[in-house]
Amino acid sequence: MKVLVTGQNSYAGTQFSKRISDLNKRWEIDFVSVRDNTWKHKDFSLYDAIYHVAGIVHKKETAENKDIYYKVNRDLTYQLALKAKKEGVKSFVFLSTMAVYGLIGKIGEDTIISKETKPAPTSNYGKSKLEAEGLLEELQSSNFNISILRIPMIYGPNCPGNYSSLSKLARKIPVFPKIDNKRSMIFVDHLSDIVIHIIEKKLLGVFLVKNPEDLNTLEIVSVIGEYHGKRIYKSSFLGFIFITFGNRVSTFRKMFGNMVFQETDCYISGFEFKKLSLEESISLAEGKELGGKY
Repeated sequence: MKVLVTGQNSYAGTQFSKRISDLNKRWEIDFVSVRDNTWKHKDFSLYDAIYHVAGIVHKKETAENKDIYYKVNRDLTYQLALKAKKEGVKSFVFLSTMAVYGLIGKIGEDTIISKETKPAPTSNYGKSKLEAEGLLEELQSSNFNISILRIPMIYGPNCPGNYSSLSKLARKIPVFPKIDNKRSMIFVDHLSDIVIHIIEKKLLGVFLVKNPEDLNTLEIVSVIGEYHGKRIYKSSFLGFIFITFGNRVSTFRKMFGNMVFQETDCYISGFEFKKLSLEESISLAEGKELGGKY
């Protein structure tokens, strides 16, 4: 199997390549930069699948940078897929986002996203990804499989973005609000395993992707703290304050609100997760190699 990954230094892409190596799969993984037009001269016919992970994310949105989201996340995605189809590639796997639903969850209330939930993005990031999905679906054919993965927050070794911020916070603070919330997240190796399965089994369509179990922000912070030898005090008083007033601030809602994918809608035919506890996945994310295969 030969797979071309877009984004020379993309996090999901480099971790995918590492996972292929760790599993001793005899796949050939190549990378192509899409920062300029050199990708247009690359021969896509050499590949069985394209794993498109390159995009604009973790960037503060402004009026000035609005167009770049659509140029990269939508237009470039379509151009890559069109080239792949014309040159005989069989599968195109697109890394989309939970942000297409435009929801951030609320503290103390359940927000459950199912396959019936109508996308209503509010950010340029979410809008550009959803528009890309629409263009890709037009290219679907019996000889060209389009697989769209809507993913929540990724975490894993050296992960940028929200997990990195949460990890830094867990290493600094002595106390954390005691709130029993639920968030869907995806460990990067689980994501890679799903992509491997989709390519091998030639699956197509829109997939809601998450860990087999939803996670609790307090539990994540506590496990990170323990990994670094730091005990974090769980404050019921702070929890009460955040539950009472936290919904007024979007940052707090993102951290302590409830937002999950419907469990039954995340089933992928024939796929089984490798057994990995939260503690083990956090250990890997924080830099500790586990003994043996999982």
